Amino acid sequence: MTVPILINRGGGSTGDDAKARQQVAAALAKAGIDGKVELLDGEQLARRAKRLVAAGTKLMIVGGGDGTISAAAGAAADSKTTLGILPMGTLNHLARDLGISFDLDEAAAVIASGKLHRIDVAELNGRIFVNNCAIGLYPLMVVDRESQQKRLGRSKRLAMLVASARTLVRYHHHRLTLTINGNAKEVVETPLLFVGNNDYKIDMPAAGRRQTLDDGHLSVLVLRSKARAGMIAAVLRALVGRARPDDLEHIENVETLRVTGRRSHYNVAMDGETVKLAPPLDYRIRKRALRVMAPR
Repeated sequence: MTVPILINRGGGSTGDDAKARQQVAAALAKAGIDGKVELLDGEQLARRAKRLVAAGTKLMIVGGGDGTISAAAGAAADSKTTLGILPMGTLNHLARDLGISFDLDEAAAVIASGKLHRIDVAELNGRIFVNNCAIGLYPLMVVDRESQQKRLGRSKRLAMLVASARTLVRYHHHRLTLTINGNAKEVVETPLLFVGNNDYKIDMPAAGRRQTLDDGHLSVLVLRSKARAGMIAAVLRALVGRARPDDLEHIENVETLRVTGRRSHYNVAMDGETVKLAPPLDYRIRKRALRVMAPR
């Protein structure tokens, strides 16, 4: 049976369509997988993934970055379709945390190995994300980055560096009400609310990584409100895994989270993509909803 292989032609590693198709086909053939490679734009790929899941496809292989994998996961969650991942984006955090190699041959071998795992996904107002979601500083950085890429043709990494510096200068905070697991309420003043699919480590050497993807909880981190200089220092400490207790509040054992505030809409960064959503913002964990091939 021919396996569908969906590749995001806008991914960080697929600048040359013909070369990408050839490399993917060769890696999968080497692993013994008979597949048909389809190079698609992001929206096309999401629609194609939904059709394949609706048709009862048993295995769907997807290549791209975290945004691409998140879109495919949104289609495959709570279905009998298993997702095979080829990390081909600028950032590949889900693949990294699953232990999938960024080498195409090795990633293809994992898909062929038949090691099926069920992992959690997170949801915000009906939208699936596999890594994390943020309100505040980070979405502003992403919007600035995307604008630079379109207007100036800058690389994703350079644009993000420039955007980070500009966003920190334009620092402001949000007053948010958090309703945790349907009852406990907390009002926070924060420049950044971070919600992750499973627990994110903030200490070195594992800062920014997850040890598990099936513990059934959201990771909720609140950056404490500070003056601009203190906030910049706190962000820098978080980036290098040296956060102090007074920098971040870590809310544990969260399965559902409702966020409300004074604004009519919030810019929200989900797996590196930005969307504008009206509150309330309702998060929940969907336990073991996604079938993936992984080495461990």
